Amino acid sequence: MAANIFGRYVWLIDILRRYKRLTFKEICSLWQESGLSYGEELPLRTFHRHQDAIKDIFDVYIECDKKDGYRYYIDEPERLESNNLYNWLISSYSTLNQIKADSKLENRIIFENIPSGQTWLTHIAEAMRNNRVLSITYHGFGKSESTTFDIEPYCLKVAHRRWYVLARSPYYSERNKEKGIKPYDVFRIYALDRIMDIKDTDKTFTMNKDFDAAKYFEGCCGVITSDEPLQRIVVRAYDNFADYLRTLPLHESQRELSSDEESTLFEYHLKPTFDFYQLILAQANQLEIIEPEAVREEMRGLALHILKFYDKP
Repeated sequence: MAANIFGRYVWLIDILRRYKRLTFKEICSLWQESGLSYGEELPLRTFHRHQDAIKDIFDVYIECDKKDGYRYYIDEPERLESNNLYNWLISSYSTLNQIKADSKLENRIIFENIPSGQTWLTHIAEAMRNNRVLSITYHGFGKSESTTFDIEPYCLKVAHRRWYVLARSPYYSERNKEKGIKPYDVFRIYALDRIMDIKDTDKTFTMNKDFDAAKYFEGCCGVITSDEPLQRIVVRAYDNFADYLRTLPLHESQRELSSDEESTLFEYHLKPTFDFYQLILAQANQLEIIEPEAVREEMRGLALHILKFYDKP
C-alpha cells in the first residue's frame, strides 16, 4: 500500500475524531488546507473508496447522517478509542502527516531516540500471522555471550520505550512436560533490541486457543508478570503531581479516592512487580505507598538501599 494513500486514511479518521461531524464540503475544505492535497481536490467517489478501505483496514465505520445535513461521523468511536494499537498508529501517523505536509515543522519537532528493535517487528509479526517457529540469536542483559534457540511468537508488546515479544519456549516447555513440572507451557519475554539475528524455520506451531494476551499481562506495569493475585494498592501523590497522574495514569486501573490541599490518594489494582516499584521510584519524592503494609515495607527497603549510596563520604 502506498504510504500517501495510507496517510489519507489516517488523516480522514483523525479529522472526524477531532471535529466529530462534518459535511463532505467541510471535509474537502479541510483537505485543501491540510497540505497533503498538493492542490488536488477530493472527489466524492475517492472519498467513498477511502470509507471502504478504512472499514476493511481499521474496522472503523464512517457513516452519513442524512437527518443532520448529510454530516459524516465515526460510528461507535469508543471502539476505536479502546483499541490501543490503532489509537497509537493513528496518532503517530497523524503527526507524521503534519510534518510531511509542512516542511517548516521538520526541524521544530524533536523525537526521542528509542532503542526499540524495530528491525524485527515485521519479521515477528509475519511469523505470528503464520504460526511459524523462529530461530533467534539473543544476547540477554548480564550475559557474556549470545545464544540461539527457537521461539513460538505469541504477541508483541511495547513498554517503557522498548518493544518485546512474548513467546512460548519449545525447549523449556518440552523439558517441563517430560519431568512432569507445571506449567507445561513456558513463556518467555524477549526485548527486540537484544535480538542479534532471526531466521525462519520450516516448523509451525499451534497457538493455544485459550491464550489471551491482555489476560496474561493483567495487572502488570510493564512486561514482568506474576502468578500472584491482583492487590489493592493505595498511593499518595504530593503537591501538584496529582494533576500529572490525572492526565497520565500510572496504570489503567487508577482511581482517585480523595484529595486535599497537600496531597491526593489514588487506588490501583495490580501486581506489585519490579516494574511497579521502578515506576514509583522514578517519581522521586512525589509518591508514597500507603497500603498494603507489605508493599509499603518493600518500597521502604528499596529506599533504604538507595540511601546507602548517598551516605557514603
